[in-house]
Amino acid sequence: MTVRALVVDDSRTMQQLVSRELQGSDAISVVGIASSAQEARQMIKALDPDVVTLDIEMDGMSGLEFLERIMTLRPTPVVMVSSLTSEGAEASLTALEIGAIGCFDKRDLSLRGEAGKSSLVDLVFTAAKARTSPGFGNRAARVHSPAQAKTATTYRARDRSVIGIGASTGGVETLIELLRNFPVDCPPTVIVQHMPESFTKSFADRLDRLCPPSVEEARPGAVLAPGKVYLAPGGLQHLEIAGDPSRLHCRLIEGDKMNGHRPSVDRLFHSLARFAGANALGMILTGMGNDGAKGLLAMRNAGAMTLGQDQASSIVYGMPAEAFACGAVTEQLPLRRIGARALEWCRA
Repeated sequence: MTVRALVVDDSRTMQQLVSRELQGSDAISVVGIASSAQEARQMIKALDPDVVTLDIEMDGMSGLEFLERIMTLRPTPVVMVSSLTSEGAEASLTALEIGAIGCFDKRDLSLRGEAGKSSLVDLVFTAAKARTSPGFGNRAARVHSPAQAKTATTYRARDRSVIGIGASTGGVETLIELLRNFPVDCPPTVIVQHMPESFTKSFADRLDRLCPPSVEEARPGAVLAPGKVYLAPGGLQHLEIAGDPSRLHCRLIEGDKMNGHRPSVDRLFHSLARFAGANALGMILTGMGNDGAKGLLAMRNAGAMTLGQDQASSIVYGMPAEAFACGAVTEQLPLRRIGARALEWCRA
């Protein structure tokens, strides 16, 4: 299968660089190049590309504004390509929340992946496999929604219960959708979301603003407590939990990448299997690859409840598919039901 890509950037130099990078792969064909949102809109209608690469900053209508229109009117897999994707974490997170499949820093065009392929090429291939649909998760409405009130509820988590979540591609909007429906006094929840180091603090802050529970970047020694959600810092260390079942805490461990990732979902899940056992619930969500499958199986073998997102609601049905295939998933559920099932299982 040849992936048909449309390049959208108002810089002629960047048009050439991105096009040359993509056409370095025999399996990608650049079918068009647009210099503005208006030109891109006409090309999307005429060419029906599989993937659009889109600059965040453009004259006239910005990339974010155009992305919102694409996702509302003609959902198409989009990869944001901009120098803002590293320094402008907020803009990048907004793009991911609206529905972009991934963000790529144009300054990294010369960097190559572990197998010698361009990471931009890899991201475009991932995007081509992604599921998009009109109004998925009411993306635009969520982006502009006010902060959630952190009001106490009648929900009470069972003593020693803990939730571990792993996600990758598509995880930003999926986690927002999930955690917006968690109560303020939810079970202690620990998350690994694959994303760059510069993104995770901003993402934790955004989740904290949009969702009832308190969300923070995980810190070494932070004791797991009800009403708290801990997001693994990106890039340098693995997040694990450890300690007595009555007083579990976070720890950040240096080490090589696992399954191509650091932090790794597998490292988190294996630690939950060891230290939380049957008190834990593991949840694997949308994402490319197989990170988390073996760890989730270890959790199930240790007596934990394990949930996997189903194919229909996953933006990329990769990680959940691998976990299901190896027998790690006790129940496979759509996104709209998986959070409620987790809370029900953990209820006192």
